[in-house]
Formats: sequence, structure tokens, C-alpha cells
Amino acid sequence: MGQPRNVVVTGVSGRMGQMLVQSIAGSDDMVLSGALERAGHDWVGHDLGTAMGAAATGVVVTDDMAQALAGADVVIDFTAPAATIALAQAAAAAGVAHVIGTTGMTAGEIAQLDGPATQTVIVRAGNMSLGVNLLVQLTKKVAAALDDDYDIEVIEAHHNRKVDAPSGTALMLGEAAAEGRGVSLDDVSDRARDGITGAREKGHIGFAAIRGGDIIGEHDVMFAAAGERITLRHVASDRSVFARGALKAALWTAGKKPGAYDMLDVLGLSED
Repeated sequence: MGQPRNVVVTGVSGRMGQMLVQSIAGSDDMVLSGALERAGHDWVGHDLGTAMGAAATGVVVTDDMAQALAGADVVIDFTAPAATIALAQAAAAAGVAHVIGTTGMTAGEIAQLDGPATQTVIVRAGNMSLGVNLLVQLTKKVAAALDDDYDIEVIEAHHNRKVDAPSGTALMLGEAAAEGRGVSLDDVSDRARDGITGAREKGHIGFAAIRGGDIIGEHDVMFAAAGERITLRHVASDRSVFARGALKAALWTAGKKPGAYDMLDVLGLSED
């Protein structure tokens, strides 16, 4: 490709933020042009490399969105819903593409990205890995092939510091299963079971969340009927799979028209 893409990373002090910074440093196709953190963070005003305990990079961490986005092509964002919405508005105003890996966003929060998506490219996914996005497609196809004699359960496991449940990936898988069956997930979702719940309702899609230790991410979609079970599974053993996907998305945004996209578009798996 031509000139390297100028990339901003927000939430640079987090695990994903630091991994993205390291991945960009090893890329020939992009350069880190800005580093964002929340106001009042200890890293603000310091060289990013020094803050990370490494050699100076010349990139100073800032809490000023406009300053960080100046001259950028794309910003990568694995933060929190409120921060993502504010950044989407700033990125749209600056004409900067926005790659969003933030999870835990409600339908109302996601809808707030519609306005910015008319002005710039937004790629949002509950999970950026190639394997998970293939699993989403497989889940949709299997759900379409099997009738509601097969109960669908989505089981996910993550580390003990994850704050949202079910995970964004689990919800992606639930949405895919519901779409395969031609129903709305909101109408058939079972998020929690406790006490005397009664028999499982036919046609519903269940979710179970496990939190413990340093589990990076494990997702199973179980189709269970009398006499047999089919389980589709993805296990992430290294957080770098998410960084690789986000960087692929950042490169993909070049030359694209404003709009809302996901990783299926980036990977050429979209059926639309």
C-alpha cells in the first residue's frame, strides 16, 4: 500500500491499548500518531513509551480528543460505552475513521453511533477475531438448519475483571442464532436462571457467563436435542487475536464511504 495510515489509540494504558500500541510499532502499514486517555489519568502529559516503561516514542498521551485526532486517519477504541460515543462524535467531526471494539453497549448506545456513521467510517464488532466471526457465520447457518427441537445455549467465560455480561461476543452469537431462526433475540433471550424457574421455554436462546482468573475468552454455542448435542467452540489463548483484527479493520477503512460496518464486512464474509 501507499503511505502508512496514521492511527490513534484510545485507552492506551489498558491491556488492549498497550497491545495495540506494540502491534502498530511492528507494522509497516501504519504509524501511531496519537495516544488518548481519560482526563486525570497519570499518563496524561507523559511520553507514551516512557509511561509504558519502554523507550520514548515522541507521542505524548493526551486527554484532548481534537488534539489526538488532528492529522489522524483512524482511531482504535476498546474503552467504555460513554467514552466511545463521545469519541465517535469527535472522530466524525474530524473526518477520522473509528474502529470500535468496546463491549457492553446497549441498543440505545449503539443507536447513538448512527449520526457519526453518516460522516465517517465506523467499524464496530463485539469481537475482532477472524475465528469468532467465522463462528458467528457457522452459528447462523446451523440455527437455520435445525428446528426448535434443538435448544440453543451460549456459554462464555472471561477473566475476573470483565465488567459486562453476557459478553459482546456472546450477544453476537445469540443474534446470529436468532437471525438464523428468523426471530428477534430480544423476544427469545434467557439471560439468567435462579431458583425455581420452571421448564426451559421451547425456542428460547439461553446465556451463561463464567468469570474467573485470567481467562481471555471462551465461547460455546450448544444445540441440544433429545439424544444429541452439537457444540461450536472458539477459544482465544492470546489477546493479540483481537489486536490483529482491529488493525486489519483500521487498514480496511481506507477509501471506504461513511457508514456503519462490522468485521464481517472487513473479512468479506457479509452476506449483504
